[in-house]
Amino acid sequence: MARDGQGNLQYAVDIVLCIDVTDSMWPVLETVKKSAMSFHHRLSDVMAEKGKAISRLRLRVIAFRDFGDHADSAIEQTAFLTFPEQAAEFDMFVRGLYARGGGDLPESGLEALALAIASPWERGLDRRRHIIVMFTDAPAHPLGDPRSRAAHSYPADIPASMDELFEHWGYASSTTALMENSAKRLVLFAPDIAPWSDLVEEWNQTLLFPSTAGEGLEEFEMDEIINTIVNSL
Repeated sequence: MARDGQGNLQYAVDIVLCIDVTDSMWPVLETVKKSAMSFHHRLSDVMAEKGKAISRLRLRVIAFRDFGDHADSAIEQTAFLTFPEQAAEFDMFVRGLYARGGGDLPESGLEALALAIASPWERGLDRRRHIIVMFTDAPAHPLGDPRSRAAHSYPADIPASMDELFEHWGYASSTTALMENSAKRLVLFAPDIAPWSDLVEEWNQTLLFPSTAGEGLEEFEMDEIINTIVNSL
């Protein structure tokens, strides 16, 4: 493989987009979907402006609702898709997402985050960035919630507590982390309330862009998210 980018380094970028697709997101879901489908183009453009090139770019989507209310459709997800080769498959999946269900206000966002953390991240090339971006306008059910865990579709390997989820996220000297400490980033477009505000306080490499129910992701916010990713490489 040819060596690309600044200083002839190879950059591997994996991005998991966790998207709330419950009823409350319907006013803004189309904007989020549009942002998701343009994400790889905008990221590549900004990388080029910085004199860098991505050698391997993969995106994955985890759309979530609420295990307690819609067990059959609580999670819809893709594997990692390689760009640009699988861009059409990615776009088709994202276009097929629609807002429905959700029941009570908290959703299964922490389960989606747990699945994202456990993704099969790229471990090769010279520099890696493993990014999770969460889009939601709601708080999340606590991990271990009996109603959620009783759902027939609930994944068996979801952590049972926030402490266990933190162990999966990891820290500098962690031996139980599922993510590479120097490569990982968590970007939250979420309400500035628990559990999201707690993650910003307690987890490393985590940023929060506060969202409000019924208000979409502004262009400048997406630009800031992308610049944050690029400047970290």
